[in-house]
Amino acid sequence: MTHRVLIIDDEEGIREMLAEILLDEGYETAAAASVSDARKRLETESFDLALLDVWLPDGDGIDLLQEMRSGLFEQPVVVVSGHANIDTAVKATRLGAFDFLEKPLSLSRVVLTVQHALEQTRMQRELQDLSNRLEKRESLVGDSEPMEQLSEMLATAAQADSRILISGENGTGKELVARQIHRLSKRSSHPFVAVNCAAIPEELIESELFGHVKGAFTGASSDRQGRFQQADGGTLFLDEIADMSLKTQAKVLRVLEEQRFEPVGDTKAVEVDVRVLAATNKNLLEEIDAGNFREDLYFRLAVIPLRVPSLNERRDDIPILTEHFLEHFARELGRPVKRPSQDVLETLSNHDWPGNVRELRNLMERLMIMTPGETIELADLPASVRGPSPHPFSALDGESFGSLKEARDAFERHYIAQQLAACEGNVTRTAQVLGVERSNLHRKLKTYGLGAHGASPDPK
Repeated sequence: MTHRVLIIDDEEGIREMLAEILLDEGYETAAAASVSDARKRLETESFDLALLDVWLPDGDGIDLLQEMRSGLFEQPVVVVSGHANIDTAVKATRLGAFDFLEKPLSLSRVVLTVQHALEQTRMQRELQDLSNRLEKRESLVGDSEPMEQLSEMLATAAQADSRILISGENGTGKELVARQIHRLSKRSSHPFVAVNCAAIPEELIESELFGHVKGAFTGASSDRQGRFQQADGGTLFLDEIADMSLKTQAKVLRVLEEQRFEPVGDTKAVEVDVRVLAATNKNLLEEIDAGNFREDLYFRLAVIPLRVPSLNERRDDIPILTEHFLEHFARELGRPVKRPSQDVLETLSNHDWPGNVRELRNLMERLMIMTPGETIELADLPASVRGPSPHPFSALDGESFGSLKEARDAFERHYIAQQLAACEGNVTRTAQVLGVERSNLHRKLKTYGLGAHGASPDPK
């Protein structure tokens, strides 16, 4: 892609010199000798960068810069002037100029400044695209009634600074909910720090949460910030909170009450401002009755309780989630999007999902990689999702055979017909399912007189 540069300067010699050197560097250029001429070009043409002189015959270049940064031109502007002073340079920078160059111009510096400005713009655009993709990836997907109710509660709860307890089965997306709360909260510009309490050994969890000082224990070779301190000003997400020991629960309770703690091995308290979100797949009231969870900590955490519905409770979202994950993995793998057939969507919608959204997501990744065609068919689904097929012997009930070979041939014919029908007459896919060569299957089809969908062809 060739970048276009607009040169705004009242000196013809400067315009021609800049155009010549930029053309040599592979840029396209256009010129304007006045504010009015520049305004017309900016309103009717597209440019990637502007070089703007301060002194123009019909106005002030700084005033034009302010107009450009107010919406007329969103790309980088490099200001140039032969009458520069510190005040002008500072004002131009504050108004959003990428750089300020003094005349007489160093041509090598002009080229370098243009390159840096365009490169920074490209990086900012890529960063924004990445941010948009991440936000889409981390957004809740679904418009079923349970998800609409959750979204409404979540949006309201996010605006407060209260602690929230998120409950739900494994794989329902509890961390996704926590990230959405953080993104909608007034703390969104500060860190979001997640801790999986179940994955950290008991002897290390205090150091993980509160940090430690050098020499606090064997292996503590330097000071280390804990997760509470890393999340200062932002949000700390404690996942699987029910797996935390009673001893650690007591220390977390104290931090919630005082917003201060002492790192392991230190006597000096550290103060923090952290919003705590917690999640669990267990019934904490039952854990309290069993003596595994502190009741006072529960009431500290569950100021606002939110429950994430299981996938079986929001079956209307399965087609939407299926398309969402397939598009996501297509982008990630750099492949065309595969589309599920209507039979596949119906099968997925009727399947029980013990692993919830995580299980569906993993299945879509597998299908994007392993499905040979552009359309995902029933035969591409694993047997655990397709459900049990009719037993191949059921079609032979009541028949009698004169020999073992007749019985074996009858079974093989019915079994091949059944699989061919399941694959909608696709011989290649049927051969893959049966684990035989395609040429071998063709011979079998001819021998047994089977047509495209597993039935005997109509007599001619």
